[in-house]
Amino acid sequence: MEQTRKILNSGYSHHGASRLKPSMLKWQATSKSPHEDISENLALLRSRSRDLYAGSPLGRGAVDRIVLNAIGSGLKLNVRIDPDMLGMSEDKAADWATRVEAEFDWWASSKDCDYSRMMNFYELQVLAFRSVLIDGECLALMPDSENSEAVYPLSVMLLEAERLSDPLRRPSGKMIDEGVELDAGGKPCAYWIANRNPEQELMNQPRLEYHRVKLFGYKSGRRNILHLMLSERIGQHRGVPLLAPVIEPLKQLTRYTDAELMAAVVSGMYSIFFEHTPREDGSYGEEDYASDSGMGGIPGLEDITQEQMYGLIMDLPEGVKPVGVSPGRPNQNFSMFVENLVKQVGGALGIPAELLFMQFTASYSASRGALLEAWKLFRFWRSWFAANFCQMIYEEWLTEAVLSGRVNAPGYFDDPFKQKAYAWAEWVGPAQGQLNPLQEVNASIAKIGANLSTYQREAGELTGEDWDLIMKQRQREDKIIKEGLNVSDTEQDRNEL
Repeated sequence: MEQTRKILNSGYSHHGASRLKPSMLKWQATSKSPHEDISENLALLRSRSRDLYAGSPLGRGAVDRIVLNAIGSGLKLNVRIDPDMLGMSEDKAADWATRVEAEFDWWASSKDCDYSRMMNFYELQVLAFRSVLIDGECLALMPDSENSEAVYPLSVMLLEAERLSDPLRRPSGKMIDEGVELDAGGKPCAYWIANRNPEQELMNQPRLEYHRVKLFGYKSGRRNILHLMLSERIGQHRGVPLLAPVIEPLKQLTRYTDAELMAAVVSGMYSIFFEHTPREDGSYGEEDYASDSGMGGIPGLEDITQEQMYGLIMDLPEGVKPVGVSPGRPNQNFSMFVENLVKQVGGALGIPAELLFMQFTASYSASRGALLEAWKLFRFWRSWFAANFCQMIYEEWLTEAVLSGRVNAPGYFDDPFKQKAYAWAEWVGPAQGQLNPLQEVNASIAKIGANLSTYQREAGELTGEDWDLIMKQRQREDKIIKEGLNVSDTEQDRNEL
């Protein structure tokens, strides 16, 4: 019976999957499950990512650019309920939205919303989002505040990624992936949280213990914990730092920059070596200049340090002459090399090199194109963070507000659809920068005139402000301008003061 021959080389076998090409022979790429590829490497990735944020200007700049543009000083609530779905009139829905926004801002602006009572909700947003970028993930519990005088018991407790880890004594029969407990179907059902950072070395710390926190309450069905992470693989249960793909080039670039900086500093000292003229017997007089301190035992320089040599002028002893050395610094190719490498790093992170350098030297169209591409990334992060952090906490707050009677929402607990309808909202952040404000405004006017956009959207993108609030303020200002100021009344008020 003739055996069927299998064609070994076809399709990708000639290209990315080739085992014969010289360029592919040394490429030993292996891939396993998300646990082996990601979870088991997280501790080292987090440490290196934090080190780059602390000591690499480019690493810190990349994280801060995203934080400042996507979140800024914190996303603001903009209630957007549909009156038809809830059987409200337009005016009643607007009044309800204004009331809820004011009530929520009162809670969010207070430090009572933070379990540690150190930050308000907007500051918590910035810290949580920065932790997601640096560490790859952030945990948020929503316990009741310990402040008995707080109007709203709800508070937010942020936890670092290290506190989510496997317990010291793993419970038998449970599947736990780096602190995330999975049910029989592979879904997260509980989180094992340490009572302190396992790496903490302060004195008088409590004994390290782990507590099992269920994802949802058994009776209420309420979400107990928020796990902020952006998955890059199916079945992934722990987050990867933003800088993970570029850790090596960033570290090498930092080392290269430090080396060039030191070379430039040394070059700026105008390095001079001293040349001794030999004596008649052929010796150099080492016994006359032998010393372990100062500048090599040269008379007059024994106690002079390197820093004190700047601008120093002195007479040399007989038989000694100076010889200048030019190290060839600064390196003329330094800027071009760094710029090309930063472009690759920016391409991996989704941030144009212009934003990483904070320098726009190209044409208007090129700079605007770079900003538009960057804002695709910023809007993505803003939308993701608003949906997974801000909106989740707002819904918990709204439930407490309705239960306490401070917010009237008929049918809130009767129909889950109505409950979601009441909670519909937008989260407004910093506006996109404008290279040519007049051109941007004219473009917005043209889009509104062609029914391609709305006043609300354009106001948010140009200024970051709510159009409704802008119009109310404009109405008050127009009223003052039309009525004018009574000069006699103004003078009378001034005299009374």
